[in-house]
Amino acid sequence: MLTLAVLYAGLSLWAQETYQYAQKDTCSLYFDIHRPSAGSQTEHQGVRKPTIIHVFGGGFKMGARNEAYQSKRFRTLTDNGYTVVAIDYRLGMKGYKMGNGLVGLAKSVERFYQSQQMGVEDVFSAIAYLSEHPELGIDVSHIVVSGSSAGAIIALASAYAIANGQAVGLPEDFRLKGVVSYAGGIISLTGAPRFAELPCPILLMHGMNDKAVAYNHLSAFGKGVWGSNFLARKLKKIGANYSIYRVKDRAHDVASYMNELWLEEQLFLEKNVMQGEQCIIDATIDDPALPVWKEWGLMTPQEMYDGK
Repeated sequence: MLTLAVLYAGLSLWAQETYQYAQKDTCSLYFDIHRPSAGSQTEHQGVRKPTIIHVFGGGFKMGARNEAYQSKRFRTLTDNGYTVVAIDYRLGMKGYKMGNGLVGLAKSVERFYQSQQMGVEDVFSAIAYLSEHPELGIDVSHIVVSGSSAGAIIALASAYAIANGQAVGLPEDFRLKGVVSYAGGIISLTGAPRFAELPCPILLMHGMNDKAVAYNHLSAFGKGVWGSNFLARKLKKIGANYSIYRVKDRAHDVASYMNELWLEEQLFLEKNVMQGEQCIIDATIDDPALPVWKEWGLMTPQEMYDGK
């Protein structure tokens, strides 16, 4: 079923198409399609720009595909000729309490992992729906999954599942064109992530002081989250196509930097994704002008879920 809405963004209007792509448990899952702005360039050096599947953040416990704060992100992409598909996904940590310290984290990691995997399943369901509905005009062979915080975890885990032959519901030969992660990582119950095959090109953005999603890794007994610093080392070792921007003196603030770091993302999309170049950048950003989340930037997982 198609719902057509008109939203106010900045000084102009643009059409938003809304589709229900799945019904899971008691959740009706929708996505919004934001088309390229009129007159924008939808190709780069003769290559059509990919569709960006946007996965919102919120710690697997809150957030929505159509929250107003994301409109600037969508407008930046559509003004630059990209189609955006902003999806719902099931919130596996909603209402959950972690408990204190490493004991609380250890008890919670399986719930975090389940939440991650539910999000991956929902990303794959959205892609499957797009594949089954060619009239929507989305080429599923040219898709980049982008997210922040929990959304970035889901995006990275989607690429990881595909590289390890676990793309349930998608063709066996399906591949993403790329992944963009703002303050993400991969949650695992079986030790550090290992890629059976080279993944798609991956862009990692992460605050070096992040405590909410570990910059390196936070694990015990093989269960935990492996963040951007660890993943960059792993991707380098296996010869993958990736870039990482490490943001000095910032914590989980980087999850909100999708507009501030757009030029770095644009370079990745044009070089690594569209042109297929092995353009590997490992850079540290030291910019005091970048905004600071006074409330959320330094928050630990316990503070986020238990309100401490």
